[in-house]
Amino acid sequence: MQFNLTATKRDAKGSGASRRLRHTGNTPAIIYGNDKPALQVTLDHNGLYHALRNEAFHSSVLNIEVEGNKEAVILRDVQWHPFRQLVLHVDFQRVDTTHAIHIKLPVHFVNADVCPGVKVHGGVASHTITELDIKGLVADLPAFIEIDLKDLDAGAALHLKDVKLPKGVELAHATDGDKVVASIVTNRGAEVEEAAAPAAAAAAPAASEGAAKA
Repeated sequence: MQFNLTATKRDAKGSGASRRLRHTGNTPAIIYGNDKPALQVTLDHNGLYHALRNEAFHSSVLNIEVEGNKEAVILRDVQWHPFRQLVLHVDFQRVDTTHAIHIKLPVHFVNADVCPGVKVHGGVASHTITELDIKGLVADLPAFIEIDLKDLDAGAALHLKDVKLPKGVELAHATDGDKVVASIVTNRGAEVEEAAAPAAAAAAPAASEGAAKA
């Protein structure tokens, strides 16, 4: 998904100037990085607010045009008002499309309801992460990382090193491979009850036979 933003340069700086911008329906922002001077800009608040509600906006390379000049950027930070639905400030970082970048992508877990640990043994899928640090070229970056739990059994855990990543994408930190991303938690009481059921069923006929002889 492509996101195109339009911004204007701003010269006035400081909290007072930023407050005046917000009163006019605009949001102050900064574009930095890629060995270029930082650029102070302003964006339309409503358009930015609705874009921020889209999950993909937070993990995509964005196209931002500033008075005729286009730049590829990623969202690095958003400052929100403590209790109002108001975006106070946004940080964008320039990216070089010919070099791998480091970015956090959201994680989507699929097939938890059909994995053996849940469907057969009545367990519950437990997720330990919501996003993943990865690196890759801009052209190879997906909007999110999908993690399939279809083979996960009761008491089993899935580690990052076992997650199949898209082509051209890899973990940003190799040491993260041993981290657990999901596991199947079972109800111990239910397991004991399930194990006791066959024994109880076998004992019932014996008890009936003894009563008949008496």
